Amino acid sequence: MNNDIIQINHIEIVMNNLRRLKLRHLEAFVEVSRQNSVSRAAEVLHLTQPAVTRTIRELEEICGQPLIEKDGRGIRITHYGEVFLRHAGTSLAAARNGINALSQLNYSDGPMVRIGALPTVAASLIPQAVKAFLDTGLRNRLHIVTGENHVLLDQLRNGELDLVMGRLPAPENMQGLVFEPHYRERVVFAVDKNHPLADKPQISVSELDAYPVLMPSVASIIRPFVDRLFIEHGIPEPEQAIETVSDSFGRAFTQEYNAIWIISRGVIAREIECGQFVELPIDTRATVGSVGLNMRAGETLDTAAQCFAEILMGLSEKEEARASAH
Repeated sequence: MNNDIIQINHIEIVMNNLRRLKLRHLEAFVEVSRQNSVSRAAEVLHLTQPAVTRTIRELEEICGQPLIEKDGRGIRITHYGEVFLRHAGTSLAAARNGINALSQLNYSDGPMVRIGALPTVAASLIPQAVKAFLDTGLRNRLHIVTGENHVLLDQLRNGELDLVMGRLPAPENMQGLVFEPHYRERVVFAVDKNHPLADKPQISVSELDAYPVLMPSVASIIRPFVDRLFIEHGIPEPEQAIETVSDSFGRAFTQEYNAIWIISRGVIAREIECGQFVELPIDTRATVGSVGLNMRAGETLDTAAQCFAEILMGLSEKEEARASAH
């Protein structure tokens, strides 16, 4: 009976001591052991030497054993300290790993959502969709890439991307993929507001030849639409044609060098609406095409990717209404 009482009392003492044990005790002891010096440990921990000494003394009181003792002008870890160190180091590492894991949840919780964006949506819908996704509270990281259509579709097909937003690809590029149409848009001939042609109600073919013309590259989705448009309007290949899919180059060159930019309206919708760019009076209704999401056939999106897709759908409905007004 007395032995049982003694054992119960011992357990109560141990539990009371454990309640007093703090992470700072472990950090101080492990660092003193690593540095083999109280003063150097204090520097690493950004504490005063008396504060570290006091913390070690509290730990020894909790453990009920001497953990560190003087050794000449220095210190050494006692046998009790060596035994405790093995467990203290493991516990401290586990606690730090747990804190790091929790901190990561502030930035990522679940699989990354990987989005490919063609130029027609990269500067308009995608930024709005990213902001709306962040506002949902989901902490999945987002990975946004832009590039040429065939490159993004290959990455989608290979599993490197979850979604690709842009124009409907040609049928030969849709193997293993499905397309979900969201809205329709057309190609425009655009110039800077200060361009000599900006205010003209009619444009002749000869006037187009007087200026550099930025055209979509042969591999781009909209190039076949542009080629057909040239044929329909009897427009020959521009003498100063420059092929590019770079929207940043297109904006800079159009503003600075009186260029005519043939581009999907969605790429420069903001500049047109604020008056920086002006559409030339050329009928481009024949270039209207579907814009939407490309996904792998037969695969279900995870929750976060599906959420992003639904956000894009909602924004696309607004874009459809806006585009219908132009």
